[in-house]
Amino acid sequence: MPSTILDSAVFRDIFTTPAMRAVWSDENRVQKYLDFEKALAVAQARLKIIPQQACDEIVQHCDVKDYDMAKLKTETERIGYPVLPVVNQLVKLCKDKHGEWAHWGATTQDLTDTAAVLQIRESLDLLEKDINGISDALAALARKYRDLPMAGRSNLQQAVPITFGYKMATVLAGFERHKERLAQLRSRVEVGEFGGAAGTLSSLGRDGLKCQVELMKELKLGQPAISWHTIRDCIAEVGCFLGLVTGSCGKVAFDVKLLMQTEVEEVYEPFHAGRGSSSTMPQKRNPISCVYITAQTAMVKQLSAALLEAMIEDHERSTGPWEIEWIALPEIFMLSAGALAQTRFVLEGLQVNETKMRANLDITNGLIMSEAVMMGLGAVMGRDTAHHVVGDIGREAHKKGQKLIDALAESPEIAKYANRKRLEELMDPANYLGVAGEMVDRVLGMRK
Repeated sequence: MPSTILDSAVFRDIFTTPAMRAVWSDENRVQKYLDFEKALAVAQARLKIIPQQACDEIVQHCDVKDYDMAKLKTETERIGYPVLPVVNQLVKLCKDKHGEWAHWGATTQDLTDTAAVLQIRESLDLLEKDINGISDALAALARKYRDLPMAGRSNLQQAVPITFGYKMATVLAGFERHKERLAQLRSRVEVGEFGGAAGTLSSLGRDGLKCQVELMKELKLGQPAISWHTIRDCIAEVGCFLGLVTGSCGKVAFDVKLLMQTEVEEVYEPFHAGRGSSSTMPQKRNPISCVYITAQTAMVKQLSAALLEAMIEDHERSTGPWEIEWIALPEIFMLSAGALAQTRFVLEGLQVNETKMRANLDITNGLIMSEAVMMGLGAVMGRDTAHHVVGDIGREAHKKGQKLIDALAESPEIAKYANRKRLEELMDPANYLGVAGEMVDRVLGMRK
C-alpha cells in the first residue's frame, strides 16, 4: 500500500505530478538500464567488438514490458544492486547465447549513473515547461500592472509606494536567471558514464574510448572527459539548482500568503467552490497552493543538502554515499515538480484586488509618503532638517489620528517652503514610484 506523500493515492498529485512520478518509477529506471544495454550493443557491433547477430538479439529484448519486476525485486534484495538482476534476465531472453555479449566491458555503476542522467534529462524537460510557464505568467502580471501603485513593505511595515508590476518583475528577473542556469548546467549534467570497474575501461583495451564515444552518440549524451564514479559535483549541482528554483517558488508563496491576509486582501489564489474552506469557520478562504509550496520547497532544500553530503565518496567506487542519491534525487525532482506546478497555477490565476491596493496606501493617513515629503523639502531646507521636522510632525499626527497632509499644512515651519498644493503633489503615490516602470520594461525586454 502507498505509504508516503509522494505515492499516496490521496496526496500524490498535490505534492508532485503524474508525469514526474512516471520518470522516477521502477519501470522507467529499468527501461533506462535497458536503453543503455541496447545502445552499448549497437555501439560495440558498429566497432566490431561484439558480433552483429548478438547485437540484433540483444536489441530485440530491451523492452521493460518483457521483464519480471517481482523477480527483479527478489534478486536485487539478494545481490544488493539492481543492475545484475536486469542483465541476468536479458541474457536469458536472448537465444543461442547471444546474450552473453550484453553488458560487455560495463559495470553496474555505469548503467546506474547513466540511467539517472537519462532520468534527469527527462525531468529537466518537464520542469523547463513549468519554469517557462511561470515566467510567462509573471511577465503578463508585470506588464498588466506596470503602473498600479501599491504599498512596498520593509520588515513587514509599509515603506514607500511601488507598483504591483514592479513586484512581479523582481520575481520574473529571478526566473529568467533560472532559465539561464538550466541552459548552462545541461551540458555539464547530461553526460553519461562508461568506465568499467575502476573507470579506466581496461576491459576494452584500446577500444575503450572509441566505444564510449559511440555509446554516448546512441544515447544523445555528452561524453565524459574522464570517469566520474565518485566525483558527484554535477549531480549535486542539479539539486542545488532545484533548491534555487523552488526557493523562488517559496518567495512567491510567502508573499501571496501575506497579501491574502484579511487585513491586507490585495491578492488571492485562484478560487473554485470549496477551495480553502475551513471545517468550522464559514468565512475562511485559506491559502492552499502556497501552503503546499512552502512545504515542498523546505524539503527540496534539505534533500539538496543530502546530495552535497553524497559528494564525499571514497576512492574510485564508494561505500554508501552513492546510495544517498538513490533516495534523495527522485524526491527532489518530484517535490520540485509539485512546487513549480502549484506556483504556475497560482500565478496564472492570481486574483488582484486593485481597489484594496489603493486603499491600503491610505491606511497610515499619508505616513507612507513621509520619505517623499522629506526628499522634496530636503532640497530647500536641508535633508537632515527635513527628516527631523517631517518625522516629528508625522508622529504627532499619528497620535492624534490626523492626516499627514493636514498636519504638514498646519506647520509654520513647513509653510516657509511649501504650500498645500505642493504638499499634495509630494504626497501622491503615483508621483513617487521612481523608475519602477522603466525597471519593469527592462526585465520584460531581457526575456528570451
